[in-house]
Amino acid sequence: MTEIVIPPGAALWAGALILPLLRRRVRAAAFVFFSLASLALVFALPDGARCDVRFLDQTLILCRADALSRLFGIIFAFIAAAGGLYALHLRDTGQQCAALLYAGGALGAVYAGDFFTFFVCWEAMAAASTFLVWAARNREARRAGFRYLLYHLFGGGLLLLGIFFLGAQNGGGLEISAFAPGSSAAAWLILLGVAVNAAVVPLHTWLPDAYPRATVTGAVFLSAFTTKAAVYALARMFPGWDVLIWAGVAMTLYGVVYAVLSDDIRGILAYHIVSQVGFMVAGVGLGTEMGLNGATAHAFSHILYKALLFMAAGLVLHTTGRRNLSELGGLGKRQPAALILYMIAAFSISGVPFFNGFISKSITVSAAGEAGRQAAALLMLLASVGTFLSVGLKLPVFTWFSRDRGLKPERAPWNMYLAMGVTAAVCILHGIKPGLLYRWLPYAADYHPYSRVHLSETVQLLVLTLAAFWMCRRLLEPHAGTVLDFDWFFRRPAAFFRFLFVDTTGRFFDGTARASLAAVRGLAALSRNPYPAPARGGVEAGYAQDRHRPSTRTLVSIILAVFSVLAALALLAVR
Repeated sequence: MTEIVIPPGAALWAGALILPLLRRRVRAAAFVFFSLASLALVFALPDGARCDVRFLDQTLILCRADALSRLFGIIFAFIAAAGGLYALHLRDTGQQCAALLYAGGALGAVYAGDFFTFFVCWEAMAAASTFLVWAARNREARRAGFRYLLYHLFGGGLLLLGIFFLGAQNGGGLEISAFAPGSSAAAWLILLGVAVNAAVVPLHTWLPDAYPRATVTGAVFLSAFTTKAAVYALARMFPGWDVLIWAGVAMTLYGVVYAVLSDDIRGILAYHIVSQVGFMVAGVGLGTEMGLNGATAHAFSHILYKALLFMAAGLVLHTTGRRNLSELGGLGKRQPAALILYMIAAFSISGVPFFNGFISKSITVSAAGEAGRQAAALLMLLASVGTFLSVGLKLPVFTWFSRDRGLKPERAPWNMYLAMGVTAAVCILHGIKPGLLYRWLPYAADYHPYSRVHLSETVQLLVLTLAAFWMCRRLLEPHAGTVLDFDWFFRRPAAFFRFLFVDTTGRFFDGTARASLAAVRGLAALSRNPYPAPARGGVEAGYAQDRHRPSTRTLVSIILAVFSVLAALALLAVR
């Protein structure tokens, strides 16, 4: 008897179709139900399970389960349920369906065994996530969402072009497998397409541009899926590519620098997505079993604590209507629970012992050291200092402490706190019991995070960072303003390129249209009466057939002239 294999993402996409048909009161609960159903499907799939479908001349592998896909499948399905719980008070069906489509696309990409299925799920993620930005329904969100969409269309175009080249190279075969480093043009195109979604610098500006402008609940989903699905794709297709090591290291440093400079609380968190994904990208580039374990373990941990960070920041935005540090302060007494839950996530991302970031980030750093990449390991440690400085100290100090600005936040819905509590509990649980995460890693894990060396190194870095913050706290005070990023190079010449390619082209086509219309009108007038006499006053201006038509003498003269020319040409030809 053939075993039926159901792709876990199918439960989420089915939910997106069913949700609008349900009563408004039960839609939010149904969202959580469909997310938990996808999680159950993830656990039900044994290693090696496949779902093959014949389509045209291709065999599509809609589902292919192994250790790598299972790890990402577990965390994607879990965070979809946690995000649904966080948004339980929401009554926006459009956002709910978009979030289910988005999460389903991420799960579909993780379990896809061929590039055609992978590409369809990849583009479904792009479309659904764009809606979560636009759902904020303001001018900033519309413009940011449009830029976000352009980036992902560009990345999707590179990916599709690479898939076409790969199909031609392999005689039509599109099954996903790892590429040898620098193997072909197709591999490089696919790598660039994935790098856009991974927010590799300088292709990252869509992330800090769009995420802070998304809806409060939409940003939680955005923080979890796009970049981590890209990390999965890199781990699946490009392990051991050296270029990823230094691309990842650059991301770790670049993200923390801009996070320190940023004023928007969700902008700070968005830049730290760039930084933290850099650790994962570098781990994939190492290509060793330990490096890949570090990349996947940190992706798992990052989804948890980053979602919790966005939940806490979203709660502040939801209850105060403020999102800039320069406008916040003094919320500690009014929102103590939010502060505690935020600090759990902040300690996690900063790698504080007994939190999940401590047991995952250090694997990649240790793997770099074992692979002889001492410079990369040192720079990643430096980036960790910046993480604690901005997310662990600057953001909470100037949001919940600092000068009291007299803000009176509204009461947050209970489900927000419940979702944050569940996510925080998992962050602590994995920090205390690393084996709960290590058992799901793609390779056997022989790593002990609570070694004396690692503990002492971490404590020293945290204490020194705290001391540096205290001494420089006045220099780090937030100020309203715009931080220029790489998108300056895209936006600065925008007016010139608009004039060159949009305005000039439009004027050319407008002029061509006017000239064509005038020519058509002239030909129409000429066809009504070829004789030019009435043209001066218009065909209709005093036109009389007997008076304006050509005389017989004129016609005979024209005929004789033409005949004479033809006769002369004939005589010349005979000679």
